[in-house]
Amino acid sequence: MSDLHAQTDTIPAKHRDSLYIKPDTLANHNKINILAPAKAAFYSAILPGLGQAYNRQYWKIPIVYGAIGAGAYFYVINNNEYNRFRQAYFDRKNGLEDEFPQYTDEVLIDIQKFYRRQRDTAMLLTILAYVLNVIDANVSAHLKQWNVNDNLSFEPVQLPVMQKPVFGLQMTLKFN
Repeated sequence: MSDLHAQTDTIPAKHRDSLYIKPDTLANHNKINILAPAKAAFYSAILPGLGQAYNRQYWKIPIVYGAIGAGAYFYVINNNEYNRFRQAYFDRKNGLEDEFPQYTDEVLIDIQKFYRRQRDTAMLLTILAYVLNVIDANVSAHLKQWNVNDNLSFEPVQLPVMQKPVFGLQMTLKFN
């Protein structure tokens, strides 16, 4: 004969044979779409700026196109200059008249190397801007799902320690 009971049976009879989950009254009732970050990143990968539009951050779209456009612009400019000096060097080596008679062969080669480095750097920066566009869309979609309210806050504080002020950061967490 045992008088020990861990808890009383509070599950209704109609749910005893199946899994019964009591609704959480403290849960955040905002609907969270776990695929939203992946969808935003995919959209930005397909068309730069589309992920920002999906996240409703329209002000970022000109920044994305400005960064990618600037990189592409400098790539084209440096590639054209590189090809001009390269063609002048080939013309000179083939005994033809070139547009830069004032430069020696070594100077033409150095100028070609300079513009090639500038062109390659512009290409890397363009690729970096594209990748950052995709990352920004993904991270922004993740951050939109966070619960941001006044229950958690960071405040700067000044603590008097050993007669010298010490600056720090105080975290406040409020439970309702």
